[in-house]
Amino acid sequence: MVTLDTTTVEDRPSTRPAGIRTTRGHRVFQTVNTVILLGVIVVTLYPIVNIVARSFSSDAYIRSGKVNLWPRGFNLTTYKAVMTNSMFWTDYRNTVVYTVVATVVAMFLTTCYAYVLSKKDLRGRGVLVGVAVFTMFFSGGLIPNYVLVTTLGLKNSVWAIALPNAISVFNLLVMKAFFEGLPAELEEAAAIDGLNTYGILWRVVLPLSKAVLATMVLFYAVSFWNSWFAAFLYMDHSDLMPVTVYLRNLIAGATNGTSVGFTEADATAVGANIQAVTIVLTTLPILVVYPFVQRYFVSGVTLGAVKG
Repeated sequence: MVTLDTTTVEDRPSTRPAGIRTTRGHRVFQTVNTVILLGVIVVTLYPIVNIVARSFSSDAYIRSGKVNLWPRGFNLTTYKAVMTNSMFWTDYRNTVVYTVVATVVAMFLTTCYAYVLSKKDLRGRGVLVGVAVFTMFFSGGLIPNYVLVTTLGLKNSVWAIALPNAISVFNLLVMKAFFEGLPAELEEAAAIDGLNTYGILWRVVLPLSKAVLATMVLFYAVSFWNSWFAAFLYMDHSDLMPVTVYLRNLIAGATNGTSVGFTEADATAVGANIQAVTIVLTTLPILVVYPFVQRYFVSGVTLGAVKG
């Protein structure tokens, strides 16, 4: 027999957590929090929306400062000019290759190093941690790094970008803390079943570490994607440059586009919004990928930072 629930909303028990009362101070706190968070959202989103609006606006409205949140004088000429420019797509391809290779190398080295450091019974563990932390505060300097990369024959190759920045100490410590939080009994059981150290890492530890791995991939990929100075320093040929150097040349003064591959006719047509269009196309892949890894990002940083 089906019975109907005849209780009213007032008769039903409150779902509010125990110990929290709706007092005046609590309401004021919620209001202030809401206002502050809305302000953070506005401050964060305004530059992005403004750049997108500028990318679709005409040159005259941009130069007169009339473009804010909505395109003025709708214009697709610059998008057509940039997307038909061979130099832009060559640099874009280079960026994808550099980011993928460098991220794979960085993840492999960081994971191996962090897993080793998570073993508290490892001899010399304190020295290995100290060596890593030391590099957070001291570096060899620009000229020694350049001499080292040149001497090793890494110039004009992807390794000049991937190897010098292969391990981020911050990422290393976060991943180390995450590995330390995994139950030791799981590894002991796997060892009893006959797995060696590499088998335990591959079959037990890594499947349980998807959150922190996704977080580290995001950190490394964004870092390598946005990096321009290493390529600017170690690459001698324009066809080896990433798209961030292409964008840097525009922002540094080549606003008419002639020095980055545009013809005189295209440079005159695209005018002031060439920077905005290039910024939008450069950041678009990261903006598209981020929502898919955002849930791993939050849980990975939280769990990895518990033990510090």
